Amino acid sequence: MALRVGLRLHKNCARLTADGNSLLHSIRNKCSSGSNIPKMRFVQFLRKNDNRRRLGVVSEDGTKLVELSGGACISNDMVSFISQNISMEEVERKLSTLQSEEMSDSHILLPPVVNPQKIICIGLNYKDHCEEQNKPAPTEPMFFSKFNTALTGAKGDVIAHKITTKMDWEVELAVVIGKEARKVPKENAMDYVFGYTIAQDISARDWQKSRNGGQFLIGKSMDTFLPLGPAIVHKSLIKDVYDLNMRTLINGVEKQNHFTGDMIFKIDDVIHRLSQSITLKPGDIILTGTPKGVGMYRSPPEYLKVGDVIETEIQCLGKMVNKVVADS
Repeated sequence: MALRVGLRLHKNCARLTADGNSLLHSIRNKCSSGSNIPKMRFVQFLRKNDNRRRLGVVSEDGTKLVELSGGACISNDMVSFISQNISMEEVERKLSTLQSEEMSDSHILLPPVVNPQKIICIGLNYKDHCEEQNKPAPTEPMFFSKFNTALTGAKGDVIAHKITTKMDWEVELAVVIGKEARKVPKENAMDYVFGYTIAQDISARDWQKSRNGGQFLIGKSMDTFLPLGPAIVHKSLIKDVYDLNMRTLINGVEKQNHFTGDMIFKIDDVIHRLSQSITLKPGDIILTGTPKGVGMYRSPPEYLKVGDVIETEIQCLGKMVNKVVADS
């Protein structure tokens, strides 16, 4: 089977499988740094009929789970866990004493961070996304925010709110902060990263562009407008964060396909700039921008509707599948 246009081989991936499976599923042991740190893919989850939030680690293919929470040493809350600054070696020792279980419908995946203090986003951070809008690349980052009530999990529904008719998609690499960052030098900025996850930055373009005085907040922060997950992949597992394929598919049709290396403002620069005036806290989330292919700038424009299925993939980080549902 020939490679589809827009996908290319590169140092972090092997090849597309002959039966046409997802690029992500063709990767075998290509996302680890090669260190002795275990493959840490941290999740927050519930067990069916039990509202107690739990912390776990999942396998790369998402089929197995080990619950880390429940003991005296490790919190069941991701932000608290990250704040504990427990070494990955210590987590590995803890895992060696625990049994894995098969993932099933009895496990409900939550956003891997359910209560971040801050969610900070960057607009116009890919050159081709600027080009599809006929805008020049910015000379400094454009920051905005989303509320954490916009969060939903990797399989959570996205609500088609009655007040908007222009819901759009944006695949984004999300950075999770690992320790308090204030006035961080650029050369040390990556030390403050805990890991990475996938974000789908749903946007109500009518509210973002022409309503609310042109301010982004409402158009970006409606409930369920931030699918996040499925896991936070510890930074030690990612050889090169700027060499990851990222895709959005709507109802199985590819809409976005690009690589993280085309970010205009890289992660170290972003953390440095933000931390000069805003103290970043453990568990804070930074969305790093989206490439071209969003619905608003297609000809004619395309928007999400009830019944649509959004698939969001980033190489080495996993895949989310979210359905658009009617507002109640």
